[in-house]
Amino acid sequence: MTAKLDYQWHLRQVMAARGMFSTMDLLDPLAERGIKLSSSQIYRLVAERPERLSLKILMALLDILDCTMDDLIEPVAAAGQAKKTKAVDSEAGVGDLRPKRARIMPSPAT
Repeated sequence: MTAKLDYQWHLRQVMAARGMFSTMDLLDPLAERGIKLSSSQIYRLVAERPERLSLKILMALLDILDCTMDDLIEPVAAAGQAKKTKAVDSEAGVGDLRPKRARIMPSPAT
């Protein structure tokens, strides 16, 4: 089973480390890079975890804040997901996991 991944968004912390404490501190730098966002869009970008994010906006944020993607986005295991480990001697292959085809037997003659 593949582990479910999630992420943490650290834009507010990175901004604070750069001395930017207001969401409006991003308005002009984004506009200089050709990205026009409303004040409410910028607030949501900073205060909430984005589900979708344009690569142009991401690249602009990296440039403005002089940081890397690792600084903004931290991958984490999804809550409630425990990573299962496979037994060392386990030899189960894909063939062992496939269901067996049902056989239809003719009904006995009466």
